[in-house]
Amino acid sequence: MAGPPVILAMALLLLGQGPERLQVTSARGTTAVELRQHPAAGALVPLGTLARALGGTVEISDEWVVLRTGTGRFRFLPGTPLVEDGTAMQMMPADTRRSGDTTWVPLAFVSQVLADPGRRGWTYSAASATLAEGPPIDVLVTRPATTSVGAEARARLPSGLRPGHRVTIDPGHGGTDPGNPGRFFPSGMTEKHVTLAVGLLVRDELERRGVKVTMTRTTDTLINLGHRAPRYCRDDCDLFVSIHVNALDPRPGYDKARGFETFFLAEARTADAARVAAMENEALRYEVEEEAEVVQGLDFILKDLQVNEFLRESARAAQLVQSHLREVHDGLDRGVKQANFAVLGTARRPAILVELGFGTNRQDAQLMTTPSGQRALATSLADAVIAYLREHERKTGTGEGGG
Repeated sequence: MAGPPVILAMALLLLGQGPERLQVTSARGTTAVELRQHPAAGALVPLGTLARALGGTVEISDEWVVLRTGTGRFRFLPGTPLVEDGTAMQMMPADTRRSGDTTWVPLAFVSQVLADPGRRGWTYSAASATLAEGPPIDVLVTRPATTSVGAEARARLPSGLRPGHRVTIDPGHGGTDPGNPGRFFPSGMTEKHVTLAVGLLVRDELERRGVKVTMTRTTDTLINLGHRAPRYCRDDCDLFVSIHVNALDPRPGYDKARGFETFFLAEARTADAARVAAMENEALRYEVEEEAEVVQGLDFILKDLQVNEFLRESARAAQLVQSHLREVHDGLDRGVKQANFAVLGTARRPAILVELGFGTNRQDAQLMTTPSGQRALATSLADAVIAYLREHERKTGTGEGGG
């Protein structure tokens, strides 16, 4: 993950002190690519000029714009922050934009996607706004003779991970906030009971595999939404996972809706995503008022940029959760969505919110309230977290939490 220098560079960019041009250095020579500054999106790169500097091509295919280079094929959907890198859909911190015949992509595509260490094709320097052909120098350094493959293998946990990862599990609601009542839940059981039961099982499963876990709550207690992420998922935390149960208000056919979905923080793009966020944000009415933290100036910009920095990681974690839940949940895969959840709004690390199913549907309710169903859901969530941490290690080359 990007460190403080990258965040600071992005902050300076928003303050009008960002790079005016991108230097692309390769065996073909050095090319200066003029950047355009956008008040909301930051630095934008003209894709056609970038392609020529990379020795690649740009094609327009239906709604997509395709960049082909020697290191891969990338598809952009103008008007959205989506980019497909050939293996997965990723999120950039700003939208791809079209202006006349020119397609503009965020500079983050160059620094985070094109120069992803896992590709070993390009290296980006934020300090000089330079994209250079080849992997970082430290990637090319030969492993010291004293380090053996066997020693490296022994340093790994049975799960295949290196030691040091930490994940925060947040069972939604609690205490005076029961969450939704769950029409088909057993008598006396509400959303807060289901989320805690599943959350504790996820904790046990992750700890069994060597991952450290912080719980926002382990009992039936109320934790303010604004405190859950910043107080329980700090710099040593790799991922924040908030667990919830969906529901619909009574109306014709409402008990037929079922399935699972995973959210990350961004403005809702659909009415249903906005509905789910509004439902979960109702928990704010149960909270005890405390003096709010006031963040101003550059600190505010840096915190906002930290949220944006982790959008791509959050979106990827959400994709992995959906793919693993699909193996045990026979309801509809409702996909990865984005919405403005209060519990995710204060997160300074990658963060997602999982809706396990509908308490207003008989089949979903049975899955979420039986011991076998809860264990299956918890195991799938743990599998997804492990898969995310493995990808994180491959991208960063480190196994320490919060890297």
